[in-house]
Amino acid sequence: MKILAVDSSAGPASCAVYQAGKVLAGSYANTGLTHSQTLAPMINDVLKNAAVDVREIDLFAVSAGPGSFTGVRIGVAAVKGMALAGDKPCIGVSTLAAMARLVSGLPVDGLVCAAMDARRGQVYAALFETDGGKIRRVMEDTALSVEDLKKRVENHKKKVILIGDGAGLCYNAFGLKADTFLAPPHLRYQNAVGVAMEAEADPQRAVSAERLMPIYLRLPQAERELKRRLGQFD
Repeated sequence: MKILAVDSSAGPASCAVYQAGKVLAGSYANTGLTHSQTLAPMINDVLKNAAVDVREIDLFAVSAGPGSFTGVRIGVAAVKGMALAGDKPCIGVSTLAAMARLVSGLPVDGLVCAAMDARRGQVYAALFETDGGKIRRVMEDTALSVEDLKKRVENHKKKVILIGDGAGLCYNAFGLKADTFLAPPHLRYQNAVGVAMEAEADPQRAVSAERLMPIYLRLPQAERELKRRLGQFD
């Protein structure tokens, strides 16, 4: 099964063609340009470098959130368009779960804490346990304060691997501990390879292009501000 995976959930953008545990081609950019500028040319180049026609793709995958509202929408729209044109299935995966896939093979068993900076004193976070290369979710994706996340992590009493663009924030807040590690930079951040791995792990979650939707853990800022002005939101 050939998978074309896309991630534009945060600052970097990436895409990959993946098959049977092997990355046929991949691309990653963190240039500061908008994803609407970089993603389409990146996808075309990756397909060309993999020597794969888009019509040969069996499954389209995307990090559907949490993340930047604009970035998630761009990635989901790109995948919906390609899947719809080819009448192919697509799958939206958790950004946090996709990141956890990237570190699941590290020779350090314990707790993977995936955290993205959600601003306003919060992170988007999820927890996973790793054991011999296998990974198991132990906390669903949620938006919470770093202090609340620290309490949940401490309840597990395991070695902790921090990943995501909120990893540094959590590392400083958790305090310097011998059993808390920052994942190496090349495995710490969102990458379409992790999206492909997560999609391959459970392809039965695939849906039609029409049913693919973003995953938001809280309202977009514009909606939050409107509700606040109307006295409907604290």
